[in-house]
Amino acid sequence: MGKQINFYTDDEVEKCIITRLRTAGCVFAEDEAQLLISEARTPDSLALMVDRRVAGFPLEHIIGWADFCGIRIAVEPGVFIPRRRTEFLVHQAAALAMPGAIVVDMCCGTGAVGTALTACLGWIELYAIDIDLASVQCARRNVTSVGGNVYEGDLYQPLPTKLRGCVDILVANAPYVPTEAIKLLPQEARKHEVRVALDGGTDGLDVQRRVASEAPLWLAPGGHLLVETSEQQTKQTVEIFARNGLTPQVANCDELDANVVIGTRPAL
Repeated sequence: MGKQINFYTDDEVEKCIITRLRTAGCVFAEDEAQLLISEARTPDSLALMVDRRVAGFPLEHIIGWADFCGIRIAVEPGVFIPRRRTEFLVHQAAALAMPGAIVVDMCCGTGAVGTALTACLGWIELYAIDIDLASVQCARRNVTSVGGNVYEGDLYQPLPTKLRGCVDILVANAPYVPTEAIKLLPQEARKHEVRVALDGGTDGLDVQRRVASEAPLWLAPGGHLLVETSEQQTKQTVEIFARNGLTPQVANCDELDANVVIGTRPAL
C-alpha cells in the first residue's frame, strides 16, 4: 500500500467520520475511523468505505481483513468473520499440539483457526475444509500462505483418505446457533455472513453431531477434537462426544465468553 495522502490525517475529516459512525451506532467509532482512514487509498474510496459502514456493512468486510490472534486474516464479503472468542479455541488446540502435527480445520470459514495455529506452533500439516465456495476461496488466501491445504466439501468428504486414523488435532468452529435464534443475532451477522456458517439446526448442535460421529475414524489414538460451543449447550456437547467414544472435557474463558469442549480418542 502506498504512502497515505495528508488528507486522511486531517483532524476535521476524522472528527466528521467519527460523528457519522457514532450516529450510526458504532460503539468503537474512534477506532473504526482510524482504521478506515489508514486503509483508504483515495478521498473517494474513504468516502465510499464510510458510507458502507454507516449502511451496516461489517468493518472487516470493508477493510478486507480481521485481527485474529495478532494476525491479519483476509476476510472477503459474505464470509464469516472470525470472532475474538474463537482465539480461545486456538489456544486450547495449541496447548495440545506439537510442531509437525496433522491438523484439520473443519468448517474453516476464512481459515483463521488453522492459520493462527500455524503461527503458534511453527510448521504443521494443515488441512482446512468448508462447504461454502466463497469461504473456501477466502481460506485459500490465508491457509496456503502458511503452507496448508484447502478443500471444498461437506465435512470429512473431501479429506484425503490417507488421513484416516492419523489426525492429531481436529478443530471445528461449526455453526451452533439454533435456527430460531438466527433472527436474534446482530444485523451485521444476519445480513452479511453466509447462513450456513451460523445455523446449527433446531438445537444448534446438528453439525457438531455429524463432526463427532466420524471423528474417531479420523483421529489418531490420543488425538483430540475441539469445538466451540455456548455455555448453555456445553452439557449436550459433552454428551455427544461421550456417545461417540470420545473422552470429553470442558474449558472456559470468562474474559472472552468462550467455551470449548475437547474430546480425546482413547490411546490404544
